[in-house]
Amino acid sequence: MTGFSIIRRTRLEILQANLGYRCNQRCIHCHVNAGPERTEMMDRATIDQVIAFLDSSDLRQLDLTGGAPEMNPHFKHLVRSAREMGLHVIDRCNLTVLEEPGMEGTEEFLADQGVEIVASLPCYLKENVDYQRGNGVFEASIRVLRKLNQLGYGQKDSGLLLNLVYNPLGPFLPPLQILLEEAYRREMGERYSIVFNRLYTFTNMPIHRFETVLTSRGERLIYMKLLQEAHREENLNAVMCRKLISADYRGYVYDCDFNQALGLHLQMEGRPRVHLSELTGIDLKGNPVPLLEHCYACTAGQGSSCTGVLSKAPNSKSQINL
Repeated sequence: MTGFSIIRRTRLEILQANLGYRCNQRCIHCHVNAGPERTEMMDRATIDQVIAFLDSSDLRQLDLTGGAPEMNPHFKHLVRSAREMGLHVIDRCNLTVLEEPGMEGTEEFLADQGVEIVASLPCYLKENVDYQRGNGVFEASIRVLRKLNQLGYGQKDSGLLLNLVYNPLGPFLPPLQILLEEAYRREMGERYSIVFNRLYTFTNMPIHRFETVLTSRGERLIYMKLLQEAHREENLNAVMCRKLISADYRGYVYDCDFNQALGLHLQMEGRPRVHLSELTGIDLKGNPVPLLEHCYACTAGQGSSCTGVLSKAPNSKSQINL
C-alpha cells in the first residue's frame, strides 16, 4: 500500500523502446539486471512492429534504451527509419559500448542522424565511476566523450545534443541538479576539456540489482523510508508515465521502464498484457497508472525522470556529496 493519489495519462508523446538487456557493463544500480551474459534482444520482426506503430501514430520522440541499445543488430535500421519519419531520437548510451568490437563508426552514424545522446557518467571522479561501473570505465568514457565533442556533440549551435546522467553511488538522493550540473561543467571542462549540454540527475530505483545490494547491506528499509519521507505530491503532475509508454524487447507495453523490469504490464480493458501492435489507433489519455512502492523514487525530492528532475529545487541548502 502507498499514499499516492490516483494519476491518469495525458496525451502520449514518447515511445521508449528497450532493445534488449545485453550490455557490456554490469552496474550495481541497474534496474533491469543488464549485463554481458544477457541474451534477450529485440528481433527484426518486433523492430518492424515498432516502426509500424510509430508510422501510424503522431508521436514525435523515440527513446532507445537497454542494456546497451547499440548492441542490438537492428539498432541502425530503427534509428534511420525513425529519423526518416522526422522523429526526434534519443540514444541512452553508456559510452564505453562505443569502444566495443563491431561498434566502429557508431559515433559518426549517430552524429549523421542527429541523434540526441543521453550518456551515463555517474561522477566526474575516476574512483567513483569505476566503483559503480567497473575498472577502466571512466577512462574509456572520457575517450568516447572527447570523440563525441570532436564530432560536434555538446558544442554550441551544433544541434547535436549530449546530455550526461548522474546516479548516486548509494542509498541517498542526488544533490540538487542545478548545482551538480555547474560542478560537472567546471570539472569536466577543466580536467578533460569536455563540454556537454545538460546534466540529468536520476534517483536509484530500489528494484532488482540495486535492491539486492541494499538488502545485503541491511539498507533497504532505510532507503525506502528516505524516499517516502522526501515524497512531493506535486511531482505526480510531471512523472514520465503520464506521457510515455515503454516497450520491452518482445514488444509488450508498460507504463515505464521500471514497471517493465518488474513485469508490471500496462493495464487496459482488463487485459493481462498489451502488445505494441495492439495499440494502433488507441487513445490512452485518461488511462489510470498504478503507483506502487518503487514509484517513490520518482517523486522524492526534486523528482526523477528520463529527463532529470521534475520540479524546482526545494527551499533548502544542499551540498554536493559524491
